[in-house]
Amino acid sequence: MQTTSIGKKAESRVADYLNSRHFKILAQNWRTKVCEIDIVAKKDSVIYFVEVKYRSQQSQGDGLDYITPKKLQRMHFAAEIWNQQNGWEGDWRLFAAAVSDNDIEILELD
Repeated sequence: MQTTSIGKKAESRVADYLNSRHFKILAQNWRTKVCEIDIVAKKDSVIYFVEVKYRSQQSQGDGLDYITPKKLQRMHFAAEIWNQQNGWEGDWRLFAAAVSDNDIEILELD
């Protein structure tokens, strides 16, 4: 299976997981010329920016291991652009979702 389709499947699993926990999905694969966000969701009065990382094998390490300081900086930048474009001045958080064949783990970053 192609990497892009595997990633989209993992993102859909995370979106379904968040929906089942009463999050409203505002965007998936939101992109500009300079940045991207896998999932933008809202629950209560907080916007959540979610980076999805899929790993098919344990030998590849946990998906959360791939959230480097540089990736975290890019996530902040993308969230700020989304907030500006959408006029959001409220509370927001960065999350990462590690997806394996059997599990989804979500962790708040920052």
